[in-house]
Amino acid sequence: MSVKQEKTENKNESKLTFTVEAEKFDEAIMDVFKKSAKYFNIPGFRKGKAPYKIVERYYGANIFYEDAFNELVPKVYDEEIEKNNIEAVSKPKIDIVQMEKGKELIFTAIVATKPEVKLGKYKGISLKNIEYKVTDEDVNHEIEHMAEHNARMVSVEDRAVKDQDIVTIDFEGFIGDEAFEGGKAEGQQLTIGSNTFIPGFEDQIIGMKIDEEKDIKVTFPEDYYSKELAGKEARFHIKLHEIKEKELPKIDDEFAKDVSEFDTLEELKKSIKDKKVEENEHKAKHEMEDNAIDEVCKNTNIDIPEGMIDLEVDNMIDNISQRLQYQGMKMEQYLKMVGKTEADLRKEFKPDAEKNVKARLVLDQIIADEKIEADEKYVKEKMEEMSKQYNKKMEEIEKNEKLREYLEDTSKTELAIKLIVDNAKKTK
Repeated sequence: MSVKQEKTENKNESKLTFTVEAEKFDEAIMDVFKKSAKYFNIPGFRKGKAPYKIVERYYGANIFYEDAFNELVPKVYDEEIEKNNIEAVSKPKIDIVQMEKGKELIFTAIVATKPEVKLGKYKGISLKNIEYKVTDEDVNHEIEHMAEHNARMVSVEDRAVKDQDIVTIDFEGFIGDEAFEGGKAEGQQLTIGSNTFIPGFEDQIIGMKIDEEKDIKVTFPEDYYSKELAGKEARFHIKLHEIKEKELPKIDDEFAKDVSEFDTLEELKKSIKDKKVEENEHKAKHEMEDNAIDEVCKNTNIDIPEGMIDLEVDNMIDNISQRLQYQGMKMEQYLKMVGKTEADLRKEFKPDAEKNVKARLVLDQIIADEKIEADEKYVKEKMEEMSKQYNKKMEEIEKNEKLREYLEDTSKTELAIKLIVDNAKKTK
């Protein structure tokens, strides 16, 4: 097995030529045959029992080539990239040169390589000091939110609907005289003023009384996710069943006892303020760090390969796809709902992807230039946290080399950011 590296005409791009021994490729062919033998139905043999030579003669020698290539190459590629210390930073563009049973497998891969980073000024940059104060209004707002959360729902029968009421309604929507799909519901709860429904829908329920029925007219927004309804005028027939309003608790010491571990309202307020001070300190710290990285990136010149940005976009889309799966939604459903294509999403993500890649390259270069080593205390603390979180023995966590490498890299990155911030000239 060998790999030859040569530069292409494009900057930060290499062409790698891989040569795999004929025996390895033949083994991969036989592995694929064994996995798929049960699907072959050849006259004179029971299904899946025909020997390789017969299947090859019947279907052609190259029937297993593509699957054998796909099974063998990813592992071969990764091993040789690591063994030869090739800093590939994009997905490879593969081209097959020779692929035949009994012969060496030869293929090329064009990849972007890590670009040169010409660091500018990163010590002594100017940074504005960030501070977020916690006001009494902030604390009272949190108390009000807790009161809202602990409010009772009280049925109302002696008046019409007003703003902020919770109503139970039946509705059916029509375009002209035709009912449209998804426009009907029974026993639907709706908070008036929540802007959950189409603009104008909730406002027209205000003033209705229990058991009253009426028609309302609304116009779907031009950017509505359903193209069939976007921009169209619709009529909804509404029937009101129930009106409820929130009854807020009195905010006093008894309230504090009910919603927290504190005996007095003042103690609860102090706890909320302390927590918000801590949150604001974290927020200010992260904003300062982001601003510091942005400033250093402005001073740095890097010719980032397009493939590197594309790979970052891939990762961003994969992250969204995973989050959607947790919510029981597929990417195709999400794109249809927001009226976008994957190409639209990629275009939107590209500026942030480029920013992320540049920041990572800059910090990696600072780590190299400053010879920053990982903080072993940080690594151990994070491992202990994971041990508790996932209920695993510390020995098991410590054996995970990839996890250790990730934590060491994270530690070095945080130390590089700290170095920039600590050496910055801070202004109010």
